[in-house]
Formats: sequence, C-alpha cells, structure tokens
Amino acid sequence: MNCPLLYRFRVIDKLPEPPSADALKGTLVHAILEDLFGLDRLERTPDRAHDLLQPTWEQLKEKTSGVTEMFQNVDLEQWLISAHSLLDRYFDLEDPKSFDPTDLEKFVEYQMEDGPMIHGYIDRLDIAPTGEIRIVDYKTGKSPKAAYEEKSLFQMRFYAFILWRTLGKIPKRLQLLYLGDKNRLISEPTEAELVKTEGKILSIWSDIQLSYETGLWKPKKSKLCDWCAHQSICPEFGGTPPPLPAQVSD
Repeated sequence: MNCPLLYRFRVIDKLPEPPSADALKGTLVHAILEDLFGLDRLERTPDRAHDLLQPTWEQLKEKTSGVTEMFQNVDLEQWLISAHSLLDRYFDLEDPKSFDPTDLEKFVEYQMEDGPMIHGYIDRLDIAPTGEIRIVDYKTGKSPKAAYEEKSLFQMRFYAFILWRTLGKIPKRLQLLYLGDKNRLISEPTEAELVKTEGKILSIWSDIQLSYETGLWKPKKSKLCDWCAHQSICPEFGGTPPPLPAQVSD
C-alpha cells in the first residue's frame, strides 16, 4: 500500500474526495478515445477526435458533481485547449486506423488462492490474429523518471497477472502511453515477473489484514501527499482521523 491510512479513508470510511480538474481531464480524454475506437477505422482521425471533445465534455459535465467549484481557480478555456493537445499527442504515438482493439475498458477479476478477489479495468486490450495479447493504458500525465518506472509497471503487471491466471497465457506486451510528454513505456512481462507480482499482491493483502486486526492504519508520507484530499485529518499534517466505523472497530 502506498499509504495504509489513505486506504482506510477510501475503503473503510468511504470518505468523499473532491474531483480535480486534472483527473476530470483524464476521464474526458479516455472517454473520447473509447468513442473513437467505436468508429470505423477510416473515421479515426485527429479531426474526428477533436470534434468529439465538446459533446463529450458536455455529457461529462452533466454527470459530474462539483464542476462549478472545480473551475473557480482553473481557466476552463485553457483546460479544454490542453485536452485538445493531449489528443494531438495521442495521434503522434500511434495510428488508431491501423488496428481494431479487442476490448475497451475491459473489466478483469481473479480470485487468488488464499488471497483476495482482485479486479480492475484495462483501458484497451489488443489481441493479434496470432493470439498475442497487448495491454494498453493511457496516462494524461508525463512519463516517470527511470527510477520510478517499475512502480508504474506494477499496475500493468497486475493486469497481466490476472489475464495469465484467467486465460492461461502471459500477455506479450504491456504499453503505457503518456500523452503528457508523448512517451511510451513498454515492457514484455516474463513468468518470473508475474510470479513476483503475485507475491507483492499477497504481501499487500497481508498488510491490509494486519491493519484490520490491529486497527492501526499508519500514514505513509510521500510526494503523493501533495495531492491528497485528506490532509486536514492526517496525523502527518497535524490532523486527527475520525473514529473507525463500528463494524470495523468491534
């Protein structure tokens, strides 16, 4: 776990988190790319993607609470321009007219032996005519420095592990597309790497179980704290967490 206390706030306390303009931009771009792949190949052009932006934004705005407050300190016009720029960078990274994805926003799950039910959503799953599997994830931020690449790849190996266990085949390629700086992070997972990923998942699960048993959910300070919505109730920032819900503390 990056931070046991944040896990508690999200999963046990279910504390609401205000949406951010950056996160909403990511949701917008993901939705546009999903709709783009619903079109015939020849229609998957930059112009068509840009045409999709405004109506997709209007739909997203209707079903997202707190939009007005979110843009009190954010220039909406510049925000939309930056979303257009992310779409341009996507087309610099790959040509969506050259292939058809197998699945979009694919839900995957697996019940681990002596462990939890794990699940997640894969942005895009491509399966070649030869049967080779590629997992693709879009990131609207910038690519990580080399020292942090392994941390970014853990999420992709997590998905690859689930597919390996459910389909009986190790995905050929894991591909992260960073639209923020037009970079790719590519990995070809091995069985040894996925076995190691399994061990890490079980280790995290063991830590979670221990926290449930002891009631101790310790904060873990890091750079991610800068984006945390719960600083006011975090001991690392002088706050006090609320009491645990009764069904957990009993």
